[in-house]
Amino acid sequence: MMAGLFDKVAIIGIGHIGSSLARVIKRDGLAGSLVTLENNAAHRAKALELGIVDEATDDPAIAVTGADLVVLATPVGTYAGLAQAIAPFLKPGAILSDVGSVKMAVLRDVLPHLPDGVSFVPGHPIAGTEHSGPTAGFAELFRGRWCILTPPAGTEQSAIDKVTALWQSAGSTVEIMEASYHDRVLAITSHLPHLIAYTIVGTATDLEASLQQEVIKFSASGFRDFTRIAASDPVMWRDIFLNNREAVLDVLQRFTEDLTALQRAIRWGEGDKLEELFTRTRAIRRSIIDARQA
Repeated sequence: MMAGLFDKVAIIGIGHIGSSLARVIKRDGLAGSLVTLENNAAHRAKALELGIVDEATDDPAIAVTGADLVVLATPVGTYAGLAQAIAPFLKPGAILSDVGSVKMAVLRDVLPHLPDGVSFVPGHPIAGTEHSGPTAGFAELFRGRWCILTPPAGTEQSAIDKVTALWQSAGSTVEIMEASYHDRVLAITSHLPHLIAYTIVGTATDLEASLQQEVIKFSASGFRDFTRIAASDPVMWRDIFLNNREAVLDVLQRFTEDLTALQRAIRWGEGDKLEELFTRTRAIRRSIIDARQA
């Protein structure tokens, strides 16, 4: 823990991830004061009731004036407007970060609005559940998980070090990565699985009513797990797919080709090809367990 890492922190958006980070900051005493900028009045009230922030406001000036660290924790499609709204109130030496799972679009939308003297250290904690809102957060969410930082060239090292310390206090292992490479990696590890889950569950909703009820009634772990993924915030995932479209479309094309090959193997009864594929995929699962990411 690094008590007193910041004098004032502003978290923009107090949903699942933002409220979890707020709980870490409160638990470890990382900020002298913690304020959230949140448009949802119910969320502001709940955050104050839970004691996870010292102040909750819908006024950008009140939220970020004097803040050493500002964290964007809203859907990435909101970033450009938010960066423009808060830019006049960011003090020299302030650090701006975020928690979005797309990074090239974030750099594109945020950097043009930042005044001189403000460091931008984009971040992506690879953690979360399908739940949303300030009551869904918990301080242990990031423990044992990765947090990827994608600072643009020329970013002050001291700013990178402070954001790194924040996520290490949360229990995360921090990796520095180039933004475009991050987007390619997450397209396969996160974005494509969500797209598949939304599609499979969507197919189930299009079944005739009687069959649909049986699918729900007899859902085993496979379909049940897809429904958990597909229950994630629709606005957040809409923005992710639209803002990482090139990487997602590239990996989706590769997946479609592999799916066609699998379809052919099933049609022609090529059991050896099926077994070889399933053997390789089991090895990936073991690797994920060994890396303690399961």
